[in-house]
Amino acid sequence: MIRYALVCDNAHEFESWFASSASFEDQAKRGLVSCPLCDSKHVDRAIMAPNVARTDRDSRPIEMETQASAVTAPAAAAAPAVPAPAAPTALMGENEIALRQMLTALHKHVAENAEHVGPRFADEALKIHHGESDSRPIYGEATPDDARMLHEEGVEFMPLPRLPGAGN
Repeated sequence: MIRYALVCDNAHEFESWFASSASFEDQAKRGLVSCPLCDSKHVDRAIMAPNVARTDRDSRPIEMETQASAVTAPAAAAAPAVPAPAAPTALMGENEIALRQMLTALHKHVAENAEHVGPRFADEALKIHHGESDSRPIYGEATPDDARMLHEEGVEFMPLPRLPGAGN
C-alpha cells in the first residue's frame, strides 16, 4: 500500500492510500479519486517527503473503530491546539491528531448535553419525532436497520464515531 499526498485543482490538500502507483493512475483516470472538500475530480499527487520508519523508537499501534450513535451537536466543536507529537509516527499527522481532538471534544459535548438512552435510541428518537415523548437531545446505539428506518421516517440524527482506543 502507498499513501499519497494529493492536491485538487482548488489547492485542497489531502491524503489517500492506493495499492500501487498504477492503481492511483487508473483510478484518477476513471474519475474515482475526488477531493473530500470540494468533490473535484481533478486530483494530482503532491510533492512528498519519503516516509522512512525509524528502528530506534518505540512504535505504538493506532486504534480506530466506529459506532452508530446519534445526537444533535454544535456544527463546530472547539478543538484545542494541536500539540507536536512526541515521536514521529507513520500513520498520524497533524490532521489526524486534530481529528482525534475534535472527536474527543464532540463526545464530551454529547455526554454533557444529551441523555444516554442506550439501545433504545431508535424507539426513543421515533417517539420524540412523533411528539409522543418530550423533545430533548439523546444519544445511544442503533443498528443499521434502525438507522435506515429512522431516515425513512424523516428523523434527523447523526452517526457518531467512537473515540480511538475505546473498546478496541
